[in-house]
Amino acid sequence: MLKNLYVKNLALIDETEVEFSDGLNILTGETGAGKSLLLGSVNLALGGKYSADMLRSGTRSGLVELTFTVEDEKTVKRLEEMDIYPEDGCIVLGRKLMEGRSVSRINGETVNMAVMRSVAGMLIDIHGQHDSQNLLQKKNHLTLLDLYAKEETAPLLIEMKEVFEKYRALCRRSEESAMDEEARRKEAALAEFEVKEIDEAQLVPGEDEELEEQYRKMTESRRITAAVAEAYQYTAEDARGNASDFLSRAIRALQEAAEFDEAGAQLYDQLLEADSLLNDFNRELSEYAKSFEFSEEEFQETESRLNLLNHLKAKYGKTVSDVLAYCSEKKQRLSELEDYDTFMKDLEEKTRKALEKVAETAEKLHQVRTRAAEAFSREIQNQMQELNFADARFEARLFDPGHYSAGGRDDAEFYMSANPGEPVRPLGSVASGGELSRVMLAIKTVLADEEDTPTLIFDEIDTGISGITAGKVGEKLRLIGKSRQVLCITHLPQIAAVADSHYLIRKEASGNSVRTQIELLDEEASAEELARMLGGANITENILESAREMKQLAKSEI
Repeated sequence: MLKNLYVKNLALIDETEVEFSDGLNILTGETGAGKSLLLGSVNLALGGKYSADMLRSGTRSGLVELTFTVEDEKTVKRLEEMDIYPEDGCIVLGRKLMEGRSVSRINGETVNMAVMRSVAGMLIDIHGQHDSQNLLQKKNHLTLLDLYAKEETAPLLIEMKEVFEKYRALCRRSEESAMDEEARRKEAALAEFEVKEIDEAQLVPGEDEELEEQYRKMTESRRITAAVAEAYQYTAEDARGNASDFLSRAIRALQEAAEFDEAGAQLYDQLLEADSLLNDFNRELSEYAKSFEFSEEEFQETESRLNLLNHLKAKYGKTVSDVLAYCSEKKQRLSELEDYDTFMKDLEEKTRKALEKVAETAEKLHQVRTRAAEAFSREIQNQMQELNFADARFEARLFDPGHYSAGGRDDAEFYMSANPGEPVRPLGSVASGGELSRVMLAIKTVLADEEDTPTLIFDEIDTGISGITAGKVGEKLRLIGKSRQVLCITHLPQIAAVADSHYLIRKEASGNSVRTQIELLDEEASAEELARMLGGANITENILESAREMKQLAKSEI
């Protein structure tokens, strides 16, 4: 859940910090106090569009930080797959805002915007008026229906994608393989030439790397040979004295001390060990020197072989293994071309069977979706009635688009009738802004246990509603808040009354500047804010008592 929000130097916000709680968090305030600004700051932190004029006047940089607690094991695993690890169970998403640019960070480490948005999508879902408009887009309806029935649709969608991709690959293969006799003859001739060229080279996997190392040694051999010879001269063969001779003399000189006491014996043994190590070193150095001995003929053979390998790699693959794999493919293709009619019939049969599997899987998915559409429609309609759509009807309808896709062979569209006697029509043609908000809330309520996002933010959910309907919306928000954290910005007292935690957003004037602040209200302060929302500037004792009663009624209904 969203544990903490910190904002600095953003528009009217000088510096503010707020701790959110579980359940339903309601944010209220007078018009112009900065409620939308607060939501905008959250959007900015999560990768929203930024421009320098968003900074507080007179400042050169700003900062927004969101701290989330992460407890769900699936979410933790998905984060770890992105190399993001919660620290003390928390993830901090931050965005530093500067003139003309911004920097996003997760737990202090800079990330690109794509990563930020991906992580944000796991942790929080912001629903505003724009998201209600998304309901008007038919393409989103099937996604919502599949989410509702995800226990059945998810495995089928995985299977559907696999069988459809296999089918499409076979179709492409058929299209690519269809050719006339002349084209087959030309392709076969080229394939035969390529196979012959590769086979004659008698390639061995990994030999290119071995030859390159050998060639490097050969080209560098003179310099290396001289250095090795000089080292060997100093350790083993210099007539004027070498390390081995000097060690032998030292051993003879120390022999008497070795027989004198224990300390002398230990030093003598160490010298013997050094002599043994040097002898081993000299033998290995001698063998190493021999590895650089080669003839001009060997050099020419190595260079010629390496040139051949590089020529083949330039034509057929980056490595010898790639070239051999290419050769194997061409041999397979030659086999197909030699008996082309049989190959095409076999390919046609495979394609037919793949299409049958696609149709079979799509039908399974269709049957699941058909059952889900009926159940989903009933649940949404029940929720809408509880949101004061007394005579509303809702239908999730499936359509055959006439072709298969990775998602099956279904399209979906939501239909609705808000008034008795009216036929159901596509949602976008009958729903007003306020009705759309309630439909979206009904959907969020039904999908509350299916969606994985632990935090939901609702803005403008109360658009176009009032009175009893507002109270119904508040009840739905509180219901969703029982299973996940909800933040809701509202101007309606009926919604604010059901808050588990109530926050006031207000503007404060200080000298020539104005700034936005947010504070958590206690019970009495919350009642006073409700009274303001009910009665405006003139708050009487009766209005205040009504506000207290609203809160008591909300508690009694929990």
